[in-house]
Amino acid sequence: MAWRSTGKSNDELIENLFRNGLITSERVKEAMKGVDRAHYSPTRPYEDSPQSIGHSATISAPHMHANAAESLLPFLHPGSRVLDIGSGSGYLTHVLAELIKPGGRVIGVEHIQALVDMGQRNAGKSAEGRGLLSSGSMEFVLGDGRKGWADEGGDGEDAGRGWDAIHVGAAAAGVHQALVDQLKSPGRLFIPVEEEDGLQYIYTVDKKEDGSVEKQKLYGVRYVPLTDAPRQ
Repeated sequence: MAWRSTGKSNDELIENLFRNGLITSERVKEAMKGVDRAHYSPTRPYEDSPQSIGHSATISAPHMHANAAESLLPFLHPGSRVLDIGSGSGYLTHVLAELIKPGGRVIGVEHIQALVDMGQRNAGKSAEGRGLLSSGSMEFVLGDGRKGWADEGGDGEDAGRGWDAIHVGAAAAGVHQALVDQLKSPGRLFIPVEEEDGLQYIYTVDKKEDGSVEKQKLYGVRYVPLTDAPRQ
């Protein structure tokens, strides 16, 4: 049903995704309506398909962003702390920020400075995005996402104390322990993993209140790899 969800505007795209069952949550629908994909996708923004953003990176199809947001939704509340690894053009980072306001904080991590700059620039195209940036509720940083991110810029007692939710937007060679370690208890990691046969699958990793970890393999996907930054 994904290919039938393409629209002529952002609202039409999101309504089609909802009607076709690719978005099931009203919260996610409203958050995605509040972030114009045209600010983040350089071509065919309202088509339900992945698009190249340069630097060997893509912006995922809208239905994949919806699925990621809905998978993490039990951990996305006002005040939540969220890490978006492989933030790319910044679209999902902004959607996640909408889902955790007021008081939340989301960090988009990229391994290429040009993509960090792109996310920042794209977020600045809307008044909502500029407000999230200026308040510190949304930030884009340069780093190796495989190591997570030790947030020293957060405010209050939660600063540096881990993440309620972590989204990974590129295929990892495995479930990186550093990311699991940085989850709060409870917390959830959403990550595509490339297995030994070369196939990729979405996994969710839940850290329970007692610190125990539960992994669940969901469905097959195709993402760009989570790798080192390319050499200049």
